[in-house]
Amino acid sequence: MTNHSRIPAYIYTFTCSPDERSLSKMEMRSFFGFETAGSILKSDIKIDPSRSPFIKGRVDIMFEGESIPDIVEQVKGVHLPDSTFKVLFVKINDLNEEEKIDYDGQREIEREIGWHIQAEADVRNPDQVFGIVPLGGRWYFGEYVKPDAVWLHHLKKPREYSTALSTRVARAIANIAVPHPDGVKAIDPCCGIGTVLVEALSMGINIVGRDINPLVTDGSRENIAYFGLEGDVTTGPISEVANNYDVAIIDMPYNLYTHATPEDQLSILKHARRFADKVVVVTIDTMDEMIYEAGFEIADRCVARKGVFSRQVVLCV
Repeated sequence: MTNHSRIPAYIYTFTCSPDERSLSKMEMRSFFGFETAGSILKSDIKIDPSRSPFIKGRVDIMFEGESIPDIVEQVKGVHLPDSTFKVLFVKINDLNEEEKIDYDGQREIEREIGWHIQAEADVRNPDQVFGIVPLGGRWYFGEYVKPDAVWLHHLKKPREYSTALSTRVARAIANIAVPHPDGVKAIDPCCGIGTVLVEALSMGINIVGRDINPLVTDGSRENIAYFGLEGDVTTGPISEVANNYDVAIIDMPYNLYTHATPEDQLSILKHARRFADKVVVVTIDTMDEMIYEAGFEIADRCVARKGVFSRQVVLCV
């Protein structure tokens, strides 16, 4: 029995360290509206895998069936007269022992499917990669899209300081704040040296930056320009933000240069409530009472860890 997809559908696989799992799941919920217990998810929402530091790949489903022979029958109709291809068994790391297929079994499935595709196979440098993946007792086949780890190019910035977010965490936070960028206006009003701005701008998110400290706004502009990006960064207090935004990302200042007292933090939240419909707060301290006092409700949260150090990421609406 076979079942051709009538509407576009996609399968995503994920990978993360134990310290990143909570953050990865919150990003997953932001993208898709739900999370899975494991490292694989099926959705009709299309996300570029390069946006996430945790998405390992995406299969754009062409065919599905109850067995490999079901898939084989369907791939017989695939003609690529001017292209080379390979078939990749998409590995899932958290399967039960009885569900796992060993290396030889995976290669055999790849060969069996590839044999029936009418095109020239090239395992080293193919024009087209197809993925085959099992999920929920069914098999799925389609074009395989591998991410470009863009954030790795942003690791070395001309201006840095030790307490800045890592590029992976900053990228995930930008995705949590703006999972679907079309028509969304964002602001980072405590932008520091621009780690979140660089990640957001590199994904095409419409975001501006601001900080009260002229030293860090200079650094933020330098970092943005260094990566060939364009973004507006102004210097001044959050109280002077005059425009309205769909979302604000606030990494609460706590470092040597821009330490915020509890009174300052509450003031930041109250101003954010004034100009943003939604706020993602990044904090090393629990701030629930302050968040409620500023007029927000907490819609979601996670913890981003790095060894013994941790930050809370709180979605406020």
